[in-house]
Amino acid sequence: MKKRLWVRVFKEWLSEVMAFGVATGIALICIPAGNAEAAGVTYKDGDGWVKLGGRIQAQYHMTDPEEGDSSDELLFRRLRPYVEGSVHKDWKGKFQIDFGKSEVAIKDAYLRYLGIEGMEISVGNQNFPFSREFITSSKYQQLIERTFVGDHNYGTPDRQTGIHLEGEGVGEKWTYGISVASACIDPDAKKLDFDTAVNNDADDWNEGFMLGGRADFHPFGLLKFSQGDFSGETLATVGLAAFTWSNDDDNNTYTDETTGLTVGSKPDVGNVTGFEISGAFRVAGFSVDAQYNLFDAETVDSTFTGGIYRNGETELTDFAIEGGYMVVPAKLEFVAGYQAMDADNYDHAWSRTSIGVNYFFKKHDIKIQATYRMGENLNGKEDNDANEVFLQAQYVF
Repeated sequence: MKKRLWVRVFKEWLSEVMAFGVATGIALICIPAGNAEAAGVTYKDGDGWVKLGGRIQAQYHMTDPEEGDSSDELLFRRLRPYVEGSVHKDWKGKFQIDFGKSEVAIKDAYLRYLGIEGMEISVGNQNFPFSREFITSSKYQQLIERTFVGDHNYGTPDRQTGIHLEGEGVGEKWTYGISVASACIDPDAKKLDFDTAVNNDADDWNEGFMLGGRADFHPFGLLKFSQGDFSGETLATVGLAAFTWSNDDDNNTYTDETTGLTVGSKPDVGNVTGFEISGAFRVAGFSVDAQYNLFDAETVDSTFTGGIYRNGETELTDFAIEGGYMVVPAKLEFVAGYQAMDADNYDHAWSRTSIGVNYFFKKHDIKIQATYRMGENLNGKEDNDANEVFLQAQYVF
């Protein structure tokens, strides 16, 4: 019988944890602290201004499957510098690049018009208005990794390039977003993986147009897209969102033009619709976030069966609830969460249960986190279980 996680793993990754601590310490020491509570440094000259900032997330990740050997890695999960600024009144631009995971990817890259009160109009690459958890920045998450409902690998759109409208009304009790964008799907039978067209360095991505929007109601005042309760105020929000995506048939590399059947194990995706209902609550140091997503997806080949698809279609459902309590206000937080995902071709729902602890030096700007995640029926296969450990240090500047 294989020894369980906390007994066996200690000896295996003690050296990696020590290295993680050294790397994190160097990262924190080498960056000037500045005003950590107000991340980013702004320089002004009349109507012109420029703001510089970024985030560093040093992470250790270990996976211990029920069957097979454990594996681990030490990496910079995210290295994201950004620049935003303006030389004209009512206009601004921003670009942000990620060097995490030893890759280079464009994140935010847009111009924005601010001349209409209570409204912003952007053109470029930014968050699509779907999934409260995805829109909530990685630097404001309670668990180290997002759950299924905020993961672009499982139906939630990633940042997308297009026209984006955001606004608020009724004393910030209502907020909304509408987007029209060009979006891509990376074909994979096990996933419904949305990616942004500006990072399309592959020749097999399905291309198409996406339309979507959301509305959020905040009965006690604006609850921002951030997790955890630092203020102790009573805040709540309820959100609804939906989108539709359709393949423009320009790049179906896995579909035979003559037979219409899939060539290989990766199906081209024909269309996707998504629906979200989400909510969050904050009071006296307690915080709870919950979300349910429903996706209907069809493959170009109506006979394809494999992964999440059966007979060319799937109804993919994601659910997650997570919360925490500030044991020491604004310093020490215990967190826990549960998430589950099911699909037409799954034998059993894939579930994950997480527990963790967060310590804040300067709220979310400087913090260290630990999350232990227990997964059951990975990819919908019965008894395909794995436990994971995440350790992460974050510096936002």
